Amino acid sequence: MGRDGQLPLFETKAAKLTHLPEEGEVGRWAWIGLFLSELWYILYWFVIMSVRWNPIYRSTFKDRLTQRYEKVLPRIDIFVCTANPIIEPPTMVINTVLSVMAYDYPPEKLSVYLSDDGGSCLTFYALLEAGQFSKLWLPFCKKFQVEPRCPEAYFSCTTPEPHYDDPLMAEEWSTIKKLYEDMKNRIESAMKLGQISEEARKQDKGFEEWDLVSDPRNHQAIVQILIDGRDGKAVDVEGQPLPTLLYLSREKGPKYQHNFKAGAMNALIRVSSRISNGEIILNVDCDMYSNNSESVRDALCFFKDEEAGHEIAFVQFPQCFSNITKNDLYANSLNVCMEVELAGFDGNGGPSYIGTGCFHRRESLCGKKYGEQCTKEETRRNNNKRIEENASLVEEATCKVLSSCSYEDYSQWGKEMGVMYGCPVEDTLTGLRVHCRGWRSIYFNPERKAFLGVAPTTLLQSLIQHKRWSEAPNCLPTLYYVSIPSICLLKGIPLFPKISSLWILPFAHVISSSCAYSLGEFICFGGTLLGWWNDQRMWVFKRTTSHFFGFSETILKQLGFARSSFAITSKVADEEESKRFEEESMEFGAFSPMFTILATLALLNLFAFVGGIRKMIMDAEARVLDSFLLQILLCGVLVFINLPVYKGLFFQKDTGRVPNSVTYQSLALASLACSLALY
Repeated sequence: MGRDGQLPLFETKAAKLTHLPEEGEVGRWAWIGLFLSELWYILYWFVIMSVRWNPIYRSTFKDRLTQRYEKVLPRIDIFVCTANPIIEPPTMVINTVLSVMAYDYPPEKLSVYLSDDGGSCLTFYALLEAGQFSKLWLPFCKKFQVEPRCPEAYFSCTTPEPHYDDPLMAEEWSTIKKLYEDMKNRIESAMKLGQISEEARKQDKGFEEWDLVSDPRNHQAIVQILIDGRDGKAVDVEGQPLPTLLYLSREKGPKYQHNFKAGAMNALIRVSSRISNGEIILNVDCDMYSNNSESVRDALCFFKDEEAGHEIAFVQFPQCFSNITKNDLYANSLNVCMEVELAGFDGNGGPSYIGTGCFHRRESLCGKKYGEQCTKEETRRNNNKRIEENASLVEEATCKVLSSCSYEDYSQWGKEMGVMYGCPVEDTLTGLRVHCRGWRSIYFNPERKAFLGVAPTTLLQSLIQHKRWSEAPNCLPTLYYVSIPSICLLKGIPLFPKISSLWILPFAHVISSSCAYSLGEFICFGGTLLGWWNDQRMWVFKRTTSHFFGFSETILKQLGFARSSFAITSKVADEEESKRFEEESMEFGAFSPMFTILATLALLNLFAFVGGIRKMIMDAEARVLDSFLLQILLCGVLVFINLPVYKGLFFQKDTGRVPNSVTYQSLALASLACSLALY
């Protein structure tokens, strides 16, 4: 069983068609269900292979971009979104902000916007501190060509010793690190207290906005320009201009739908159009810091290409993570997907938008079809707005209206303009809508990763994250395949060809070739043997839980019984969780119906495997071996896949074990299923 439909394919179909049980024969409907599951995998395999047939791998020539366009480079607006200061710590958020502020790009043409859907004064305070620190950090990065330009990542992977041959850099390295640690300690101290000290509040009048905020889900719009790049006085310690830096917390009200991240993105699009109106928009998640200061120039190599640049709506970079363990316990890296499948999409019109690490052409996000052009008068009017409106007017009037709850009423925002509403995978649908309007997209995977984020460190976080991305019925054939053959084995109903039949050969061929190909491909892209096995495990876990709940919620929503929801993945972990993650010990810990499903299926296959082995041992004529070997092997593979589940159920004694309530429920459900099968 593998992530690319590695289950019986064409040969299986032929075998099934020639072994159709007669009407009324025991197991006929179980056989038909298995056959339909295999047909689904055939379709899935065809779709995946059609994507993989034409991968495109690109490279850029940034020196040519500099020669031709350095004096006329477009303005870049960068959006960073956060929603909860507890699970998305402000220190992590400002590291992302500082990393994109330090891009190798003219600072007067950069504008960074932080959207805080948590409406937290703690996040605002952290951004205020980051704005002050940027006056030292940016010249340090550019002077010494620092990489990465995320302070936390840079200082954690470097020491002053390598710079002792350059006394000036060694001295500045120590000074900047001390200033960073001091800033970090002030922010973390405020987080522990849960409030900002009176001394700190006096530093900026922006804190007065929180005098009117009592509930983060019900407050006025807050817009604060912390660094105004249009002001000639906004300079760093060396007198060089600084990028614009703005804090936005859009208005919230209990009677309005806020549409989660999509709503925040659309508010940023409108607000930025009044302040900087950048031609290109980059959006990143708050944990996804810039790992390559030249990625903005990489993207512009595509947008500014004389031959095909006008066709491109967005340039998508891969989603990569900095905290992947050696064997990638939760299959977070998605290496094969990022290296092969998205490159394949690029050869078929371009990848879809994946929600972060994406450079957009503003006009494509705002509903414009490919080929439509702004008139010169419209362009001139937009530019005049950017120049003539002063910061005070933008803050206190225009932008607060643009980010109000009622602004989108009776408008096309979320439908024909901006990021689409009404679906947890709003990014994918937005990308598809852009493609339908005639635009193309580009996938670019540079040697030095452009962005690095924080991957989930517990099983539940990983499953919840994938639930948000899963709306297709992939779960149904997988659930069928991991449960019905086991039940039929207990009941004595064979579903696969006998060993003595020649039809066993197609099964052996498909299973061995698909596993060998999948393993070879995984290792080719930097994986390990154990990492591949973890990938197979998570393939099963996600399709039997994440995909099932995601698909169920979609159906309920279409029937009007549920509303869209958006679960934020926590970016923090306690010390014990972090230790278990580093040791690659699977983390359960919390109660979840997903764990009940996993544990029930694991126990069901364990009971069926033991029962099948018992029948085989007691069968003197080897009839069981001949008729049920494939079913026993399937149960055995699933038992091996579920070894961490058994450990969490019965052997793990720390806080990462499966909760007792889940253990009792799964034992009862698995026992009931076995009893019904036997009797």
